[in-house]
Amino acid sequence: MTIRVLLADDQALLRSAFRVLVDSEPDMEVVGEASDGAEAVRLAREKRADVVLMDIRMPGTDGLAATRMISADPALAHVRVVILTTFEVDDYVVQSLRAGASGFLGKGSEPEELLSAIRVASGGEALLSPAATKGLIARFLAQGDGAGDDRDPARAERLDALTGREREVLVQVAGGHSNDEIAERLEVSPLTVKTHVNRAMSKLGARDRAQLVVIAYESGLVRPRVE
Repeated sequence: MTIRVLLADDQALLRSAFRVLVDSEPDMEVVGEASDGAEAVRLAREKRADVVLMDIRMPGTDGLAATRMISADPALAHVRVVILTTFEVDDYVVQSLRAGASGFLGKGSEPEELLSAIRVASGGEALLSPAATKGLIARFLAQGDGAGDDRDPARAERLDALTGREREVLVQVAGGHSNDEIAERLEVSPLTVKTHVNRAMSKLGARDRAQLVVIAYESGLVRPRVE
């Protein structure tokens, strides 16, 4: 199946470079280009995009607002947003994950990383670049709007719907571990882990693993480590 990719960036030259790269792959194609967030949302619907490579800083409707719109639209539930940013250590990144993005990648990443990111996001996995991963998420969720006091009581209550094993798996997911790694740690099969992850996503209303990571921290199930 061909992955349908939408490029959203206000720099035409950068979009052109991404188009050449993406279209060179046999399993993906660029179906549209947007120069602002509003256009990205519209094209995501019209072009039936699978993955949107979204710049955060764009004129008019920015990438953060566009990500929220895409995530809030049931008709776009299948669309995965990958945030492209020049600054990986950026509070906008975590806001984007909270808004529904599947992850983020630095614009300075290698071409192979970008292509891998598209495939990972398309498969519903969390995409958190090695330079940031859970550490950055934990740091910004800890800071929040109130120096670590922004835990979400509603999400904490929703954790009550999880079984003990699902909570264990969620903690491991928040630790950035793959299904295979979690299976080894908990001494179960990868298929069992996948089942628990899917059930946790369903119960918590998470779009993908990236959302599970955010929920784990916001609910207080996992506490940020102080370095």
